[in-house]
Amino acid sequence: MPYYERLSALDASFLFLEDANNHMHVGGILLLDERPLRNERGGLDIARIRGTIATRLHRVPRFRQKLSEVPGERHPIWIDDDRFNLEYHVRHSALPRPGNEEMLKALIGRIMSQQLDRGKPLWEMWFVEGLEGDRVALITKTHHCMIDGVAGAELISVLLDPAENVAPIAPDDWKPRPAPSTARLLGDALLHRAAQPVQAFDALREAWDAPGRAGRAVRDALEGVAEVLSPALHSASETPLNRQLGPHRRYELIAHRVADYKRVKDLLGGTLNDVVLATVAGALRGFFQKRGLDVDRLEVRAMVPVSVRAKDGRAGLGNQISQMVAALPIHVAEPEERLANVRRVMAGLKESKQALGGRVLTGLGEWTVPNVLVQAVRMTVRSRPYNLVVTNVPGPQLPLYLLGSRMLASYPVAPLTPGQALNVALFSYDGGLYWGLNADWDALADLPVLAEEIRFAFGELQAAAEHLARSDADPERKPRRRGRIA
Repeated sequence: MPYYERLSALDASFLFLEDANNHMHVGGILLLDERPLRNERGGLDIARIRGTIATRLHRVPRFRQKLSEVPGERHPIWIDDDRFNLEYHVRHSALPRPGNEEMLKALIGRIMSQQLDRGKPLWEMWFVEGLEGDRVALITKTHHCMIDGVAGAELISVLLDPAENVAPIAPDDWKPRPAPSTARLLGDALLHRAAQPVQAFDALREAWDAPGRAGRAVRDALEGVAEVLSPALHSASETPLNRQLGPHRRYELIAHRVADYKRVKDLLGGTLNDVVLATVAGALRGFFQKRGLDVDRLEVRAMVPVSVRAKDGRAGLGNQISQMVAALPIHVAEPEERLANVRRVMAGLKESKQALGGRVLTGLGEWTVPNVLVQAVRMTVRSRPYNLVVTNVPGPQLPLYLLGSRMLASYPVAPLTPGQALNVALFSYDGGLYWGLNADWDALADLPVLAEEIRFAFGELQAAAEHLARSDADPERKPRRRGRIA
């Protein structure tokens, strides 16, 4: 039977946003124990690795599909790739032994600077041997039109095992389904457009039958849209993070422990994500000061993606995200006060309707031609409603394995958007909290300085939390005031 699937408006928008300088792939850097993955000659057994990945592809059918489009309408669709070649997607590379972290970061930057081939399934995996400490790096790239951060976390769980010794899986007997005819695509597109007024009529009839409930829903939706658009009416400050992008990328990685962040939030208040945002605010304060900027005069905002994935939507690919825009208190010198400020801001945003407004705008995109949503995004970005993206995705909190090789760490890579030269992404795994800083090569040549400022800013929060703990334990000490959100 012929097969195809339409991309949602949000998924399609990541395709239309992409150009030579704005790469819309997400990625990850997984560090694995190399020893179980070696062949008898001591090198990486890439054939065995490819064979194992081949047995898992039935769990992620999108990985054997490529893009096509509806004629005339030009809306992108997924069809099976009748020339799928696993060796193209699972690649083998190496660092000169012993490869250090600087070599690895340089390779990550080069790989992330290259766009994915639109004529093939939109993903790559690079297995890089030779890393010091008997480690191998797995660098993944997947187009954002296929997955969001939560789906990416689910993807790791699909491809890796929760136990060291797992019985091998037999590969499936996959055969590509034929693509639909032009006549069917055109006919289905007409039916899709014709159904939209009917759906609108059903929504109006529901509102007539339940005016109170529907009225509240419409009011909430309109208020949410207004809250989403309001940051665009007043631009955030221009900073070194807001430059036109070039095609090349830099990358930095930072490893922390989830338990350390939990201790800070338990002692000083807030959530783990509040501690992350307070850390980012402190790091940007130090970074901008080293650049000679007056931090008291800057209004800096972060866009914080919010998952709207239903509980029963786990393991599904595609994008199910909305957003909130949070002001970062880089003008505040004391770490405790920064965290208290972030708590107030985030508490207010959680009570707002920004996430709902984002969903409404995305839903409206389904009623238009694909590039309308993209043009709206580009117009919004030009108004600079925020300076950077900070995304924090929870991952599995138990060790995962590939052919008996334990995954030691997992660093995320999130794409840059036009005018945004920095994306800060975090991923938690097996007790670790892993930061990935993806940046434009030319705009942020001093990216290592920012990485060091992140380490310092979190150290400040730790010190403030421990000082409070000692003060609470010793009545003779003069206690520091706990940060409050009231």
